[in-house]
Amino acid sequence: MKEKLQPKVLVLKTDGINCDEEMKFAFGKAQGNSEIVHVNELRSKDKKLSDYKILGLPGGFSYGDDVRSGKILAIELTAYLGDKINDFINHGGLILGICNGFQVLIRTGLLPFGTMGGMQATLSNNDSGKFECRSVNLKITDKNACVFLKDIEGKIVSYPVAHGEGKFFAREKKLEKIENEKLVVFRYVDSLDNPTQQYPDNPNGSLNAIAGICDPTGKILGLMPHPERAVEETQYPNWRRQRIMNKPIEPEGLPIFKRMVNYVNQM
Repeated sequence: MKEKLQPKVLVLKTDGINCDEEMKFAFGKAQGNSEIVHVNELRSKDKKLSDYKILGLPGGFSYGDDVRSGKILAIELTAYLGDKINDFINHGGLILGICNGFQVLIRTGLLPFGTMGGMQATLSNNDSGKFECRSVNLKITDKNACVFLKDIEGKIVSYPVAHGEGKFFAREKKLEKIENEKLVVFRYVDSLDNPTQQYPDNPNGSLNAIAGICDPTGKILGLMPHPERAVEETQYPNWRRQRIMNKPIEPEGLPIFKRMVNYVNQM
């Protein structure tokens, strides 16, 4: 049997992005052939999006988050690469946006409904009025539309957050549509594993405790927390104690990257 090649992963870079190396590392651990590509390389056609199977939009502060978090990069992608991104999606490509990358996907309109150029929701300032930087508990929702996380629905995971504008908001009818189409993939939960609006378990006040969503095809995923910062045991603050207690930590962020790679390998 012929061995499958590692699928190519494009990790998008531009000024202000600072989590590209972490995302590249996470996809590498998942056996993806990941490469950091500057957005100007796509605009100049030195690199072609069609040569890749997965597009990753990392966290950070793209263009200094001037105007609004992720707004300038979203405009750039829509104006100069909109057709290329739509072709990429139509040919089975997967997209992952984390933190600032999630903000970009929301502001392009790709999330929640796949309407490139038509923004249907937003991520606004945290209710706490400050930058939140700590771990939070999340539930991967049952029967969500994401095509590559089917076998871990209902699981409780812990990922770090690091954002000042992470409050998910949509108008009532749009929010109902998001829920009805099972587009919510991650929710913030309390100590009893129940979805919550209460601070600090919900770090930003997101409506319906929404931490991450997908589009109707299930191939575009965006979330505010950082799974790429939970792919190694040593990324956890108590890893030494857990080793001494003979209770090694199983990284909870790695399954996202592994399942994306496995999904495109099966296509």
